[in-house]
Amino acid sequence: MAYEVRYSLRAVEQLKVLRAYDRSAVLDRIEQLLAKQPTRVSKTTIKLLKQPAPTQYRLRVNDFRVFYDVESAVVTVMQILSKEDSVPYLEID
Repeated sequence: MAYEVRYSLRAVEQLKVLRAYDRSAVLDRIEQLLAKQPTRVSKTTIKLLKQPAPTQYRLRVNDFRVFYDVESAVVTVMQILSKEDSVPYLEID
């Protein structure tokens, strides 16, 4: 089953600031994994986040973290952050 991948406005802005090499790596991984099996959890690549969390899942791409939600056949990429920026994003007040 193919999933439709959508990007939030924030994710699009975050993609624009990445270096071309990093942007290409992130987009390739999203196309490889999220468009086909976004809920397939693995030890290192895709992680189901413990709730309450800002999103359902996290995809690791080198030093970047892609946070996304899955609903029916739609994957919504919410944030694309560096490893360092993802720590405060996941902290709950």
